[in-house]
Amino acid sequence: MSKITFLGAGSTIFAKNVLGDCMLTPSVQGFEFALYDIDLQRLKDSENMLENLKKSLGSHVTVKSYTDRKEALKGAKYVVNAIQVGGYKPSTVIDFDIPKKYGLRQTIGDTIGIGGIFRSLRTIPVMLDFAKDMEEVCPDAWFLNYTNPMASLTGTMLRYTGIKTVGLCHSVQAAVPDLFKSLNMDYDDVQWKIAGINHLAWLLEVSKDGEDLYPEIKKRAALKQQEQHDDMVRFELMNRFGYYVTESSEHNAEYHPYFIKNNYPELIEKFNIPIDEYPRRCVEQIEDWEKMREDVVNNQNLSHKRTHEYASYMIEAMETDQPFRIHGNVLNTGGLISNLPANAVVEVPCLVDRNGVNPCYVGDLPGQLAALNRTNINTQLLTIEAAMTGKREHIYQAAMLDPHTGSELSIDDIISLCDELIEAHGEMLPNFKREESFV
Repeated sequence: MSKITFLGAGSTIFAKNVLGDCMLTPSVQGFEFALYDIDLQRLKDSENMLENLKKSLGSHVTVKSYTDRKEALKGAKYVVNAIQVGGYKPSTVIDFDIPKKYGLRQTIGDTIGIGGIFRSLRTIPVMLDFAKDMEEVCPDAWFLNYTNPMASLTGTMLRYTGIKTVGLCHSVQAAVPDLFKSLNMDYDDVQWKIAGINHLAWLLEVSKDGEDLYPEIKKRAALKQQEQHDDMVRFELMNRFGYYVTESSEHNAEYHPYFIKNNYPELIEKFNIPIDEYPRRCVEQIEDWEKMREDVVNNQNLSHKRTHEYASYMIEAMETDQPFRIHGNVLNTGGLISNLPANAVVEVPCLVDRNGVNPCYVGDLPGQLAALNRTNINTQLLTIEAAMTGKREHIYQAAMLDPHTGSELSIDDIISLCDELIEAHGEMLPNFKREESFV
């Protein structure tokens, strides 16, 4: 029996989306869905939910929970990763509260920025443990990574393990439809091209019947900027740099040095930036889950429609050899984006078939877009270096080169902040050596 293993299966709603999609995929019938999570109650909840969903959809799969990770992985053909190391408490609270003491404010804190750096540092060791188990019990499996920080985690797996890995995010497939909806434009038959890095990929081309739609997009966006809305940062970036970015404004507000600034507090209101959005979202999700738990977990009439998450379509393409196009996060091997570093993870079109994930060549990004991507790549690469060497020096450097952190804090404050975060996270982080030059 072929097996799909879901690591972090206690994320019940996401497990419903991904594995519910797979239940609706004909080529996956007969598979085992192996569920693993360190939260045993949430694991049981997801198992109950999926059993109910299986019955209501008439799917012919086997759902099984595991408390032994290696057993869950044994013989897997595909592994879906959706973990969060440290959770809301204590880790997310630490990532937001300590930087606030230094005047450093964040919105999401899960990609780069000081929050993204420390989320990477506590997640990379767990990912390497996954890889070690997989190399022993399912060395040929595909690792489908949905966990953030996407570029740092996927890059670590691809550079330092033998596991076939691709990073998956839904920001690309949602970007253009959401843009057109927000501007009251017709999306039917629109063609587009997107490439860059995760959460900072760019709508390079957008057309319909051979007509470039960017002039109309920019015209409507400029009019919309006259009133507050949820995409003001993205529209400002498009206005200044010429292209629309895939990920949301609350994310992009902290990927650049322009929007969250203590010396210019009026920018928060001007660009409608939701400070502390991720902690607030966590609290709301916890409260909502408790309210809806019975409706989801024990609902024997639970229904599902296939979502736009890539996992089931990828598995179907590999199983049937019917190609499917995704935008995957892969190493920039061979200069897929020729003006970005070879050891960076880029988000580019990929064709998936029985041969696996086949990235497509993009070439040069416009110079200003490559430059913006490199500011984030610098921090990503140094964060990986820190995790793999255990040297605090590289944590400091990653933070100093982070566009938001570096624009707000002095070098001494950045080092002090990093040291305080290392101490606060404690056993969540590896033991980092102190470099004499930074003591």
